Amino acid sequence: MGEKHLTLSETMENVERVFNENPEPISGVNRIYQFNIFGEEEGIFQLQLEEGKANVVAGTDAVADSTLKMSFANFHNFLAGRLNGTTAFMTGKLKIDGDVGKAIKLEQILKQYDLRQ
Repeated sequence: MGEKHLTLSETMENVERVFNENPEPISGVNRIYQFNIFGEEEGIFQLQLEEGKANVVAGTDAVADSTLKMSFANFHNFLAGRLNGTTAFMTGKLKIDGDVGKAIKLEQILKQYDLRQ
């Protein structure tokens, strides 16, 4: 049996849950990250951070500060800290639209959470 991965929707629900269980790293962070995911699973989700609360929504509910485009496999690795965002960006595994600085800040936030699956 191979390793069981969460679906894209389950992954995003997990991100929301984990962030809200420990809101300290997102305290004072007010921005919207959009993830355009393709490959094995596809979808568009937004991670909306406001006043220490994380909210995940499917689709393009609001204007995103930064949009990250990557494959589903790379997305899992990025969340788990196994894929460096700068390296992924430089090698074309990650494309960023919008504020690159805020996208880099997301990686610093993610390092404070355990999102391995």
